[in-house]
Amino acid sequence: MKKKIAIGIAVIVLMLGLIGYSFYSKIYTSNVSKTTSILIPTGTDFESFIKIIKPHIENVNDFVWVAKKKNYPNKIRAGKFKITEGMNNDELVDHLRGGKQETITLTFNNQDDLEKLAGRISVQIEADSLSLLDAFKNEDFIAKSGFNTSTALAMYIPNSYDFYWNTNAEQFQEKMLKEYKNFWNESRIQKAKKQNITPLQVVTLASIVQKETAVVSERKTVAGLYLNRLHDFWPLQADPTIIFALKQKYGQDKEFKRVLNKDLKIDSPYNTYANFGLPPGPIGMPDISSIDAVLNPEDHQYYYMCANVENIGYHKFAKTLKEHNINAAAYQKWVSQQGINR
Repeated sequence: MKKKIAIGIAVIVLMLGLIGYSFYSKIYTSNVSKTTSILIPTGTDFESFIKIIKPHIENVNDFVWVAKKKNYPNKIRAGKFKITEGMNNDELVDHLRGGKQETITLTFNNQDDLEKLAGRISVQIEADSLSLLDAFKNEDFIAKSGFNTSTALAMYIPNSYDFYWNTNAEQFQEKMLKEYKNFWNESRIQKAKKQNITPLQVVTLASIVQKETAVVSERKTVAGLYLNRLHDFWPLQADPTIIFALKQKYGQDKEFKRVLNKDLKIDSPYNTYANFGLPPGPIGMPDISSIDAVLNPEDHQYYYMCANVENIGYHKFAKTLKEHNINAAAYQKWVSQQGINR
């Protein structure tokens, strides 16, 4: 009898041990196959989450068991999470439930209108392009932040920024407003005042400078030229503003490689041949080098510029109309030789 009791106890102990080991194994055995990052969209339910995590773990059933024991199905957090090779289910659930997500490095530049900006941002964070564009064009936000529909693009300073992947449109916009205010520190504001223009006017002029030249080393020279014209009450006569006006009239998909004399008569506030001063807002998204070029222009006496046919991509600058006419004649001859009519 005693022997039977001892055997029974031993069997029970063994069974308990096996059960305990099974529980221990479910909880503490390594389950993440390799280090990677996963994206959990806002509003994800547990069934959808399992489809996201399944390719990255070795034993789904054990994970589900631990997750339910730790009430994770009711505490799923959205975001981008880094999971590390060798993580056990206990560590994995605690990590995901804790909500300590990775940041992403979001970048944008050269998005010349709000539609293109929304498209560029939407591929980097959870917010879709429609919700972003609605936020960008929200007139209450625009007015409250000191912009208008013509200057709204100026708020977005092209750069790299850290964001959480599950950022929504309004959060993105608020962060960009904060970054805009940080960018316009006292030093830059004082430099703008020295040129007798506002920060928004700086961005507007910088957008013209950037459209005029892709050569960064030329931008301070071009900025100085336009500021000379602006300060001396000359019309800017900037061809990129004419192209902007033409695109507004005929469509953004139209290509205008050459500005014709008839184009200079287009009825538009962006026509800097017909109107004095700066246009109502930026004609594109200038990068920081163009903005700083306007704030730190080259000091010279140039009032004219023309594409340099001897060094494509660069420009020839002139102090007098006589000099400029020589440069312009060479350029017009070259354009005609290339067969560029429009």
